[in-house]
Amino acid sequence: MIDPDTQAGWVAEDEAVEDEAEDMPLSMRLSIADTLTLGNATCGFMAVYFTTTGILIPHLTGSDESGMARHSAATAVILMLCAAVFDLFDGLVARKLRSSPMGAELDNLSDLISFGLAPAYFVLVYGMVADDAHQRVSALAGIVVLLAVVLRLARFSCVTLKDGMFQGMPSPFGALTVVSIVLLELPFVPTLLAIVGVAWLMVSRVEYPKPRGILAVAVLSWIVSAMALLAAWAFDAPGGQLLLQTGCALQVVTGAVIPLFATARRVNNFRDNRREARAAQLP
Repeated sequence: MIDPDTQAGWVAEDEAVEDEAEDMPLSMRLSIADTLTLGNATCGFMAVYFTTTGILIPHLTGSDESGMARHSAATAVILMLCAAVFDLFDGLVARKLRSSPMGAELDNLSDLISFGLAPAYFVLVYGMVADDAHQRVSALAGIVVLLAVVLRLARFSCVTLKDGMFQGMPSPFGALTVVSIVLLELPFVPTLLAIVGVAWLMVSRVEYPKPRGILAVAVLSWIVSAMALLAAWAFDAPGGQLLLQTGCALQVVTGAVIPLFATARRVNNFRDNRREARAAQLP
């Protein structure tokens, strides 16, 4: 149509918006999977926020509100669990629908915030507020966790692996294991050693299965259960402390058992290959 005042052509507003979207470079369009990935990053940032405002600042100002610190710690960990849910579903959605060309980069950056910065900061704050902890050593442990996630994500972008397998402990699993170790409230030295051990597993060559199919359902069920345990602990439910410690212990034990199974499987495969090679050499 022609505008009688300007004698210029014009189109409806909806059509103009549609044309603008079509002219937008493909690399700048966000898919549904990318939106879930951004939710992952948001949860990681908010976990840092609650760790600061609910745990660190009250400690520095001399506040004795232990209930507030417990609520904030539970909220921060629940947000990391929500980030893990977003990370789980963005991959599933990307495989079912599509992801934008920048989807992989968004995923790595979001994982760095939620599963690198947030748990490393949690360890740092633990070293500042715990009675038997050492602040500088805890800061060093936090740096080790952060660098392990950075190295793991960089390697993931450069190395081609077998389908259905991760090399090294996945960063969401590693982050939640690190936080579980802190929440167990063990003595400082065992806590520190366990955290460094998890960081080593994240950059190791131990193979971990990707959460697909039944395993994805199991992972999601475990995350929901962990949220319930944290809520019970935060609201001081009867037996909440025991339930939380039981859940944290299961998380840590699972993180330790998987490498043992992977190592045993690798040894068995090595033995089978040697046996087949010897059998092939026989006349």
